[in-house]
Order: sequence, then structure tokens, then C-alpha cells
Amino acid sequence: MANEWQQLQNPDGAAVKMWTHGVPVDPKAQQQLLNTAKMPFIFKHLAVMPDVHVGKGSTIGSVIPTKGAIIPAAVGVDIGCGMIAVRTSLTAADLPDNLLGIRSAIERAVPHGRSSGRSGRDRGAWQNPPGVVDNHWQALEQGFKRITDKYPALLKTNNYQHLGTLGTGNHFIELCLDEAERVWVMLHSGSRGVGNAIGNLFITLAQQDMRQHIANLPDRDLAYFAEGSAHFDDYLQAVEWAQDYARHNRMVMMQQTLTALAQAVTKPFIAEEQAVNCHHNYVQREQHFGEEVLITRKGAVSARKGEMGIIPGSMGAKSFIVRGLGNEESFCSCSHGAGRVMSRTEAKNRFTVADQQRATAHVECRKDSNVIDEIPMAYKDIDAVMAAQASLVEIVHTLRQVVCVKG
Repeated sequence: MANEWQQLQNPDGAAVKMWTHGVPVDPKAQQQLLNTAKMPFIFKHLAVMPDVHVGKGSTIGSVIPTKGAIIPAAVGVDIGCGMIAVRTSLTAADLPDNLLGIRSAIERAVPHGRSSGRSGRDRGAWQNPPGVVDNHWQALEQGFKRITDKYPALLKTNNYQHLGTLGTGNHFIELCLDEAERVWVMLHSGSRGVGNAIGNLFITLAQQDMRQHIANLPDRDLAYFAEGSAHFDDYLQAVEWAQDYARHNRMVMMQQTLTALAQAVTKPFIAEEQAVNCHHNYVQREQHFGEEVLITRKGAVSARKGEMGIIPGSMGAKSFIVRGLGNEESFCSCSHGAGRVMSRTEAKNRFTVADQQRATAHVECRKDSNVIDEIPMAYKDIDAVMAAQASLVEIVHTLRQVVCVKG
């Protein structure tokens, strides 16, 4: 496709290639992209996904290739945030008419929500973790010790207690139906409290390391570690561990959710197919254009040729299981979702509980004032987002939610 992407005019830095035909792009997001493109270590160009919107330092929905440096705020604080989806042998006909029982069973099986404060019980963490948490923590414990031996402040984080928990915001657990009415379980979460602490620690260290030069940056949140500097290798090690934690976190929640589903439906079933367990906030070394580079996907998914991925819509909209087309111009990437068109504060000011109830009438989910910021109208049109990236992925399955659990 000759016109698959459009280029943002940028006289002062690397090229900015945007897969955004037919979707709105906030001018503030465009300015963030231009700021990031000014960094001297950007390799080739930035690749911008159709769900692009303003983030901390760098835009969410961008692919940032670098050589010889890494920007901690570009990776962000929800390190390893991503998706997992499993298709079951159940069909819509196997589900009860009233889905509240299934939602309640999942809510009991997976801690979700926000801490109620220092003095109260943290409802978003385990009080007595089940054995599955211990099994997965064993795979993470040694790596965590290596990190905390150097950075002991990270011991005072929610790490073990958050493994297998959902969190808040746009994190969710869903039951979905595909085009053949088969039941899927899909969920979205990341590295929880410990990943947040790791991200914030190294963003602060990067800003401290650059204190003499930070005024020269387009944005202080673009503070970076140069390869060979004191914290570069430590950061990559910590990020890799947090990404591993996020993957394990999703695996525990999926196991807990499938167990809860088995208790809530009468028909025995099996998990037939695991589509993917993929990050969309992460960094890793990859080969592109014949060179090894660091690829930071801040709200983007790897979409190498034949690679499976998940692109969720908002609660109340469709989601997609996709197969990558291996488009090298996008550094083999695609969007991580629909992308917000307004802030959480604006959504809360603009919409009512009645609006939320209408928009999610077909979904068994919370419909109260605390989830208005996740109302479908706060997001871009997922169909337009998918059309804009037709050269990046092909759709394998289209899913529609029937149950949605949010913190």
C-alpha cells in the first residue's frame, strides 16, 4: 500500500511515520512525537500506531527504536502490561441466561481494585495467596533478589502479594464470544505494584544522572541512560524481570479465571487454544533493517509475520485476535487497543452512569460512577483503528464481550 502511513513533518529530528488514516490524533500527541524524534539516538524513524494518544514523556501507541540509549519513561511504569487470551470448548449456548454468577465467581477468584489505604486491607492484593501464586513466584524470586540486592528500596513493594491480581484503570478480565459463538477468556494487566516501583525508580535515576543536561531535553521525561552508563544494564535487567513478572501475572489470573468459570457453568470444558500472551508496554533487543536495536513499544504489540496478537476494544466494543504481517516499516508492530480520545477526568465530567449503562447494556459488568472513565465513548472507534493498520495485521477472530470484570 503506497499510502499505508503518513509522515509527520519534522525538520529537527528523525522521521515520524503514522498509521493513522481515518482516526483522530491529538495535537499534543503530535508534539510529543516530535519531541521524542529529536533525540539523537533514534534509529531510522518512529512508527506511530492508530491508537496513539498522549502519555508520560512519550506517546502511548508509538514504537521507539534506539541505538546506544534507552528512555525509561518511554517504557513507562506499567512495565510488561499486555494481554492473554484462551479459547475454550464452550459455546454461547453453554452459558447461563444470567451471567452475574460468572462475573461474581471471577471477582472472587482474582483480587482486583485499588488499595484502600495504608491503614486498611489492600483489596487489590492477596491476603492468603493460593498455591498457584507460590509456583509462579518461584520462577521470579531469584531474579528479584538480584535486583533488590542492588536496589533494596524495591523490597518494600507489592511484589509477591500482587502476583495474579488485576489492578485498576483499563485492566480487565472478559468472557467473549467469537464469530462462531465460541467462548474465549481474555484479560489485560501488567507488572502491578512492583513494576510501577521499578519504572518510577529508574525514571528518577535517569533524571538525576542527566541533571546537568536535562534542561537541554525537549521534555524532562525523555531523560535516558546511555549504553555503558552506570544504570543502563541494571535497568535492562530490571525491565526484563518486570516483563517476566507481568507474563506470569497473566498466567496466574487466567488459571484462576478458568477455574472460576468451571465452577460457574455446568458443562465440563477444556481450554482449546491459547492465542497469545503478549506485552504491549516493553523494550527488547531486536533485528531491524539489518541492525540490532532496542525497540520500545509503548502501547504497541509485536506483529512479526505469522505472529499472533490481541487488540482489545473498549468495554462494550469488539476485540480482535490478529496475525502479524511483518511490516518492517512499523518495526513489525501494531496497535495495542483502540486508544483514548479523551482523558479520564474529561470522560467523568462529560458522561453519566446512565450513559455507561446504555453503552454496556449487552455486557454483564459494573455500571457505576467509578468506571465512567472507561466508557466506550472515551475511546477511538476500534473499526477505524483496525482499518488504519490493515497493512500491519490481519484479523483472525472478532470477539464481543459478554462479561467484563474491572477493578
